Amino acid sequence: MVVPTCLPLVRRRCHACTSEHFRASGKFRVNANHKLLDAWLLVLCAGCGETAKLTILERTNVRSVRPELLDQLHDNDLGLTAELLQDPVVQHRNRVALDWDNAWRLDTAGSDHLDREVVDVSVRFAARIPVRPVRLIAEGCGLSRAEVERLITAGKLVSAVRLGGKFSGDFTFTLKRYS
Repeated sequence: MVVPTCLPLVRRRCHACTSEHFRASGKFRVNANHKLLDAWLLVLCAGCGETAKLTILERTNVRSVRPELLDQLHDNDLGLTAELLQDPVVQHRNRVALDWDNAWRLDTAGSDHLDREVVDVSVRFAARIPVRPVRLIAEGCGLSRAEVERLITAGKLVSAVRLGGKFSGDFTFTLKRYS
């Protein structure tokens, strides 16, 4: 299982310095103008600490916002922060991407099964974390990435998904250890 260990960094250029990474503060700003509501997630520049806002709600009628969501915004709910950061609509609206480097870990629940000749493995994602399958397989099986690439080339490591590039969905693979 691939699980997040912390919130990912937000890729966005800082207007005050040359940094391209922001940290989610976990704080929201909510502003009401008559019956219209605006809400932002505050992010802090990793370089200079400058605050930027990611738009969550924009000129939304107060009655159309679920009361639970409004409570979470006012309570600065960290779970909501994680959920909204991964929301493709929020990312697109704010023209940002997430940087998951060093923000996830692979939970293998023991690796005593890896000494078998043929191993079928299912990889599950607890969050939409784009990771290279080759890196996951190497980490989970205790192999180098080069060795994983050699196994793929030799046809001893097969999967229905393309193992090159990044992937963020559940997948399975089969490792054949015999000669």
